[in-house]
Amino acid sequence: MTDEFDEVYETFQALLDAFPPAEAVKRLALLSTDPAVVERIRERHEQQTIRVRELEEPHTVVLGNRDTWYTGPHPKDKCWPAVTGILRKDGWPEKPAISSLDDSSTRIVSLLNHPKEKSFSTRGLVVGYVQSGKTTNFTSVMAKAADRGYKLFIVLAGIHNGLRRQTQARLVQQLVEPNPSMWSQLTGLDKDFTPQENPASYFGKSNRTRVLCVVKKNATVLRKLAKWLDQASDYLADCPALIIDDEADQATVATKSINPLILSIMSALPRSAYVGYTASPFANLLIDPGAADLYPKDFVVNLPKPQGHFGTEVLFGRYALDGEDPAEVDDGHDMIRSIPDDDVSCVRPESRADVEGFEPVITETLRRAVEYFWMVTAARRVRTTGNPHNTMLIHTSVNTAVHNSFDRPLRKLRETFAASLHDAEQIARLRSLWLQETERVPASDFGEAPVAFDDILRELPGVLESCRIVMDNSSSEDRLDYENGPVVAIAVGGNTLSRGLTLEGLSVSYFVRAVSAYDTLLQMGRWFGFRNGYADLPRIWMTDELAGWFRHLATVETEMRRDIDIYMTEDETPLTFAVRLRTHPALRVTAAAKMRDAVTAASAFGGQRVQTHCFHTNAEWLRGNIRAAEELVVAASTHARTISERSSEGRFVFRDVPHDAITDFLARYRFHEKSQESDGELIVKYINKRISDAGSLRRWNVAVVGNPRNGDTFTFAPGVTVGRNVRARVNSAGPPEPDFADIKTLMSRRDAAVDLPGDTSQLDEKAIKEARNKHLPDHGLLVLYPIDKVSAPSASRKSRAPLAAEEHVIGIGLVFPKPHTEDSTVEKYISANLANVRLEDEDFSLVDGEEA
Repeated sequence: MTDEFDEVYETFQALLDAFPPAEAVKRLALLSTDPAVVERIRERHEQQTIRVRELEEPHTVVLGNRDTWYTGPHPKDKCWPAVTGILRKDGWPEKPAISSLDDSSTRIVSLLNHPKEKSFSTRGLVVGYVQSGKTTNFTSVMAKAADRGYKLFIVLAGIHNGLRRQTQARLVQQLVEPNPSMWSQLTGLDKDFTPQENPASYFGKSNRTRVLCVVKKNATVLRKLAKWLDQASDYLADCPALIIDDEADQATVATKSINPLILSIMSALPRSAYVGYTASPFANLLIDPGAADLYPKDFVVNLPKPQGHFGTEVLFGRYALDGEDPAEVDDGHDMIRSIPDDDVSCVRPESRADVEGFEPVITETLRRAVEYFWMVTAARRVRTTGNPHNTMLIHTSVNTAVHNSFDRPLRKLRETFAASLHDAEQIARLRSLWLQETERVPASDFGEAPVAFDDILRELPGVLESCRIVMDNSSSEDRLDYENGPVVAIAVGGNTLSRGLTLEGLSVSYFVRAVSAYDTLLQMGRWFGFRNGYADLPRIWMTDELAGWFRHLATVETEMRRDIDIYMTEDETPLTFAVRLRTHPALRVTAAAKMRDAVTAASAFGGQRVQTHCFHTNAEWLRGNIRAAEELVVAASTHARTISERSSEGRFVFRDVPHDAITDFLARYRFHEKSQESDGELIVKYINKRISDAGSLRRWNVAVVGNPRNGDTFTFAPGVTVGRNVRARVNSAGPPEPDFADIKTLMSRRDAAVDLPGDTSQLDEKAIKEARNKHLPDHGLLVLYPIDKVSAPSASRKSRAPLAAEEHVIGIGLVFPKPHTEDSTVEKYISANLANVRLEDEDFSLVDGEEA
């Protein structure tokens, strides 16, 4: 029997030289009279194949802080090299762009299951930036997974036809066309999924091709796909599948139709990995982890911020997080222009009843925005570099009738503008606008050459002639099309332009759309992305309130990403540590239905710095804070055990002040409503809880910090006089908001060590915290800052304006020691509820929250 087996096996090996394994088995069966021998040979070949693959992709390699089977591409790969080849032809540099893409996609594939595992159901989430190349990243992940044996690739490409078509085209170009014999397609450029005949032809063992399916998150389409896969179940046991959910927070979470259908598709696939991609993951991070749902229980990964990307923080700035030196946090580029509140009703109906018959007024700000767009397009023609397209976005309403109402006024504006290009007064006004903008944002700051107005003027007639006015919404037939030559377009639209779809060459945005949630707000920022060749030229017109919301959102994003990075650096998973999301009084984190399972996160002030940066500027409000500060200094000087006077340095320190003097002060001191991280009531509640729980914070050090180089002084109490500090306000996009100033930063790293012994000037943030834990483990620190009411900025700080308060301002900073035990909590964040998650022993795997 052994001799017969060996002889037949040699024949099989010879057949393998000429045919694929499945065909070789078929031909062997025709040559051999013993089916049992043929079956044994087939099983041996499969086992050897698995062993070889496992040697190539070992299960116990460590990448970062995780065991993995995948550590990067192999020389024999076909799909990944094809992707990089296309990117190189498109001008991508090897470093850092392709190298970073390689690293990040390898990281994600390494978190998937080995495709030869008998069964798996992975849930993961990848967090990118708006308009930052997420499609290129998941294309790379798909390529690497295809090279290693994943067979079925389902891409859920948003909810609009435009995005689905755009995604299909990209994947065909980068995956299918370079290796056509490796791929079969279930969808086409203009064809969403329709059931195919004979599933065996796609998934049978004789078919070694990868299968690509790009579908909208549409209930009818997904229902067809789920039913077809269910009918093909006999062929899916050996079909490892990767499901990519682009815009994973949209329609996926807490929807009665789409969500169950995605889960139904996964249930039909014994080996499946679901990976959501989004730049606004708030809803995904708040899914109930204990439910059979799409909570990213296996991994959450941040994509690196690409070089040259214009993101929320770059444009709007943000506030310092705990542990950061505020002086090192950027204010953002001076590219935001203000739309007065009075203009909003001119470009958007005030109610649904006003929609019918509404026609927008071309306000001064809208006219400036459009005229600036035409000049930007002319400037880019002079430069002849970068993206060949030029687009302006006007987004004021979700209503398609409102979009369409812009058509006639904008065409009239274009006609009038063209007719006035020989008018001296018009030319002078345009020259002034161009000079103002280029002085505020110099081209040299971005490595670009300035463009003279006279050169722009020569190009303007051609710009106007080629400029289209496009109403791009669900009811219009005239849509943006970047595939048939360079485009110059003013696009008016709503939801079709507010997520996923790339607006090529976007340089000017006019945005007043009212929103109520973080994710909606962030996704509407189509101005995020890359601006190669014109990085100095983009401008955004919006209300000051919206600009403030985006600044808050930039802070939320940065803090969220810092939490997510814990998964890659510490022994934590999404089932043991829930990402916290900072809240806002005027905005929801996401839609109410998507937050129903969220809980208030355990967050506290322990080990943190808190500082004021927003103030009212009216005299009455400011005088109340001055009186509170004066009373605190008197109480501190009376009850302090020692006083350190360093008046030459502009500093006084009152040591061992009783806590009730601090809580009395915080009860009287008024924080501005926009100071989200500063809430007097919560801070007092926290101090009292620390005292009752652990006896900490009974004693405080109180410091007064002034500017010793300023001869203009402020006196808190007899003998306590310091020079006033200069803290200019952040320059608003338009006229300063009445009775409001945001200085963004107050407390320096050095000030957080003002009460520590020795020379602390060279200590970094970590060293200061260690020194506080050593020398003052139970003491809090409160620092008072007298701020000059004028506070004019230096000439070099173009993003700042004079404080212009009616009275001197008292800012405060608080430093809390790290707690010895579990910290007392305050309600400032929300997160997923991990209370019902049951972690399994090593002998079990978790599949949809149940033992498998």
